[in-house]
Amino acid sequence: MIPLTLLCALAVNFGGVSSLSSLKLQGPSTLPPDASHPLNPALASFSIETAFFEEFFGNVTTPNQLSINLLENLRSRTGVPPEIRIGGITADSTHWDPTQKVALSNFIDSTGALHNTTLGPQFWKSVGLLPQGTKIIMTLDLQGLDYEGALNMAQATINGLSPSQFASFEIGNEPDHYLAFTPQNYTSIWATWAKNISTALNLKSPKFQVAATVEDPIWPYDTPGASSALDCVSALAAGSDKNNVVKTCSEHTYQYSVCDPPRIAVATLPNLVNHTRLAEYLDLWQPRIKSVRAQLGDDGFVIGEYNSVSCSGKDGVSNTFGQALWLLDTTLYAASLNVSRLYLHQGGPLALQSSTQLNHGGLSFYDMWYPVQNQNGAIQVFPSYSSYLFIAEALGHSTSLRISNLFPGRQVNGSSITTALGDQSAGQLVAYGFWDTSKPSAHSFPTKLALLNLQIFNQTQTGQRPSAEFDITAFRQDEHRPLTIRRLQAPGADVKAANLTTWAGQTFSTGVATGELKEEKQSSSKISVQASEAVLVIL
Repeated sequence: MIPLTLLCALAVNFGGVSSLSSLKLQGPSTLPPDASHPLNPALASFSIETAFFEEFFGNVTTPNQLSINLLENLRSRTGVPPEIRIGGITADSTHWDPTQKVALSNFIDSTGALHNTTLGPQFWKSVGLLPQGTKIIMTLDLQGLDYEGALNMAQATINGLSPSQFASFEIGNEPDHYLAFTPQNYTSIWATWAKNISTALNLKSPKFQVAATVEDPIWPYDTPGASSALDCVSALAAGSDKNNVVKTCSEHTYQYSVCDPPRIAVATLPNLVNHTRLAEYLDLWQPRIKSVRAQLGDDGFVIGEYNSVSCSGKDGVSNTFGQALWLLDTTLYAASLNVSRLYLHQGGPLALQSSTQLNHGGLSFYDMWYPVQNQNGAIQVFPSYSSYLFIAEALGHSTSLRISNLFPGRQVNGSSITTALGDQSAGQLVAYGFWDTSKPSAHSFPTKLALLNLQIFNQTQTGQRPSAEFDITAFRQDEHRPLTIRRLQAPGADVKAANLTTWAGQTFSTGVATGELKEEKQSSSKISVQASEAVLVIL
């Protein structure tokens, strides 16, 4: 998680800066030098806590249609379903039992703490409920140092999934949090297991995702010990890919936390919904992203698990429309840094509970939806789901789309432009451009823009809702062709209800679209975006 000292420094930087009411985006309109590699259609994917998989998707007898419909909505917009990483903290206490009759069994003690999870052959039928074409990343137990157990789970995965479903294996979840691993002793075990499993299962191409670590890069970069922490880069340097087994490299990001009182106080909605804070946090990973891509290729670095607030989110923050805006900005900014895919974590606070954390039991406040009734609420969809619809429609069916952060942009060294270096909106106004390199004007003009106004406006506020005007003249190829605008809206950032959250005029509180699709057409290059709103502009 982001260091508390850095959060405090950011808070000081924002003092006394007023929001902008208008912003003229500066050209040129051509594909920027810092534009990303082509975006993966599964950019916005999911991580599902192993122990909660059946809560989310049900089984062949009682499939969870809400979850299935929500994923199908995304697949229909890109032609490619989100990838599913089955993992999280419970993966390191999950075992395979070929004789078990039920798909998944959790051993939970009288205090509500989860001790272990056991999967049986029926589990793969539950996985089969996912949209056709869904690719699976399966996490194997490393913490128990039981190679035979990991091999048995890997063999069961290969037997249970079709070749088109299986994407890769992870060995261990957040290994920088147990067994006193260093890059060297972690790699000596990890690389041996990956090679031996590949041989035993006759895996011909690299099929492993290395690291899955969670500690933030040490800041600043030249701090003693910064280069020796266990992470993607140090694991590769220690020889994790010496046998050509690594397909991708994964690290986890949680910008805020409610694991202890000091961080609980900082995890607020205004802190979350701010581009400068978000960008400076993700910028910590830029050196690692560049190093991993140089070694593994353009798709080599993923954020394999992430959400807004670790230890299962915060009520009034992670389950709000503000989370939707944060999620949209996080995904697009990470994509602009060449993160290939991001896997939004879904689950609940059952394992490794402590007396200092805020949440105990139920499903997490940061989940996009509650597939079953639980102690934290009824079956429902939260506002954040609509941000994934926005992203899916921005991607469309193109496989040659590239993105760049137009405002506030980045400095020459690649880091974000902060309030002290040109962003007078105090981290509130953000603009992204999408260039489709398959189009005739591929490198000359973008095909879409995403405009975000992150200024906090709550539904409980009185008075006129502020707005900002984005002037996009510099990015229009033909000013005589009307613009098409779709809006992500809610009465305020603090809204928790999906039936009050609209994407292009439609709500998705039941898992399917309700209401008429609304698109605006306008000739003017000046686009008004309300506080706590985002728009997708099709040029």
